[in-house]
This record gives sequence, C-alpha cells and structure tokens, in this order.
Amino acid sequence: MPLLLVPTPLGNLGDITLRALETLRGAELVVAEDTRVARKLLSALGIGPKDLWSYREQNALSVTAGILERAATQRVVLVCDAGMPGISDPGSELVAAAHEAGIAVEVLPGPSAAIGVAVLSGFPLRRFAFEGFPPRTSAQRRASFRGALDADRTTIWYESPQRITAALADLDAVAPDAKVFLLREYTKRFEQQLHGNAREVAAALELPVRGEIAFAVAPYAYAQAAAVAIDVDQRIDALLREGRPVAHIAKLLADEGAGERHELYARASARKRATGMGTGPRAEEA
Repeated sequence: MPLLLVPTPLGNLGDITLRALETLRGAELVVAEDTRVARKLLSALGIGPKDLWSYREQNALSVTAGILERAATQRVVLVCDAGMPGISDPGSELVAAAHEAGIAVEVLPGPSAAIGVAVLSGFPLRRFAFEGFPPRTSAQRRASFRGALDADRTTIWYESPQRITAALADLDAVAPDAKVFLLREYTKRFEQQLHGNAREVAAALELPVRGEIAFAVAPYAYAQAAAVAIDVDQRIDALLREGRPVAHIAKLLADEGAGERHELYARASARKRATGMGTGPRAEEA
C-alpha cells in the first residue's frame, strides 16, 4: 500500500477535490500535524471518525516507524493543517523515510499557498524559488534576502503575522526598490493582495497583522543594484572625514544593505589605515 499525501483546503472547503474526499473516506489511519485541526476538517467534510496519529517535528523520530509499519499494509493518509503536506512542515522527512523503507508514496494535487502567491504576483515564473520562512533575526534575514535576490529570479516566502513587518523592513533595507507582492489569508473571506515595494506593502497592512501570509519578490539583481546605489569605499571615506568611528561606519553601512557588518568593519579599518583619515573628535580606535 502507498503512503498517501492529501493536500487540504487553505481556507475555502470548496477547494477539496473529489479524489481527496474519496481518499480520506477510505483511510484507515490519518496522520496529521495537529490532530485537533484534522478532526475538525474531517467533520466539516462530512467524514466520520478516523484513527488519528500526530506527526510533527517534536515526535517524528518516535512515531515514524509505527506509521510506516501501518502504511505497509493499510491505507495511511498524511495531511497537514492546510495546503500541501511536506511544504514547510516535517512531512518531507516522512516521505524520505518511506522511500528508504521501500514503501510507495502517492501525492494528490491540490492547494499550495506558495504556488498561489507565485501565480497571483504576475512576476516572471520561468525560474522561481521557494525560500520558505526567513530567519528570525534581522541580520540573518538580511543575509538571506541578499543571497536569494542575487540569484535574479522570483522568490517565494512565507512569514508569520508577528514577524512580517520586521521582515519587510529588512527587505526594504536590502532592496528598497524591489517589487513585492504579498498575499494574506489566501482563499479566505478576508483575503488581501498587496503590490508595491517592501515599504509600501508594509504600510498597507492593518496592525496588528493577522492571518497566514505569503509574499513574492520579483527578480532583482541585488549585487548590481547595490553597486549602483552605493560606492562603499567612497561612503566609508566620507564618514571617516566626518570623524565617525569605524564600528559606527560598519553598522551604518550594514543597515543600508552594503554588506555584512564584520566585513565592512574590516574594510573601514583598512581604509582608515590607508588614508590616515578618521582622526577627528568623534573617532575611536579601529
């Protein structure tokens, strides 16, 4: 028997497919990220009680073997809270374990917020990349955005409502003129679509931000744009002439998206030694 991955509606129950309904009705075991969410979904779809097992990052190691043992002889269905199992959840690890155990896997087509935001954006999709959730810290987010945007292709991201404004602020610092499309509460009653640069999109969000969020960034040659926007050595020299401390220069330029702070510190220190500048009243030792 195959392990069956069944995508579930993101918000509109009408998005369930006939094949998904048939598969869920025939399941002998439903494996879910959150069994409470799965139980409510099955009830809303008119499907009777099922044997439900929880599978999430915290218990994956302890339950994987049991799930695969059931899948070898029974109809086992994997769902996530909403959308396609395996996208930004631990489902992909279960699929890998099934392959290794020689258990067939079938994936039913269905809803995915990543594909939805990509198509709705109107950005070029001959090449695009799903980047998942940005890192949690500002410095790591900026580095992640720089690396992704330097590839010059449309990128797709997820973010929580609690961190979206901070993420957009970091994107604005790295690529202020990049085109952004944000999709909030996709397929739900209060769906919101926003176009603009990162700052414009952030300003259009009602605070506090609520709901599920995905956003796309159009192809953006970060390295080229950064080179046009700022000549780093000239900027360093100007700040040194003002007597700015090297540490302050490194932080300021990093915030402007000119590079990593430690690299800018080394670069500013080298410029200070080479030019003999930066000895004004505001200067400090490099």
